[in-house]
Amino acid sequence: MRRLPVYLVIDISYSMDGEPIEAVQKGLDILINTARTNPYALETACVSVIVFDEKAKQIVPLTGLMDFQTPNLSVGSTTALGDALKVTKECIEREVKQTTKEQKGDWKPLVFIMTDGLPTDNWKDGLHEFKK
Repeated sequence: MRRLPVYLVIDISYSMDGEPIEAVQKGLDILINTARTNPYALETACVSVIVFDEKAKQIVPLTGLMDFQTPNLSVGSTTALGDALKVTKECIEREVKQTTKEQKGDWKPLVFIMTDGLPTDNWKDGLHEFKK
């Protein structure tokens, strides 16, 4: 079956401390619980979580909704959006199945970026890399 890859790219920089990170944490729980009520989403959706502060990292690889466990988010330092875009592209290239002559691949991935402020890195370099 074709999967619908969903990448949640979340800012965990110091400006997210307190209420903002708590709101994102609650929002993740609501998103996953709501998606689990949809039979089509249960069959197709897979979720990954990528977080970024001074560096980006994937903390949850693509995981089906029934197996997905919401990670605990904690804040870090600066806002490296460019690195987040680079890591997201690498994860998509590694995890999303492409269409071949023998079978259809996954659906085109959805990427949601959640941030509250301005990047502290040269994020446009990451954007250009992401578009390739």
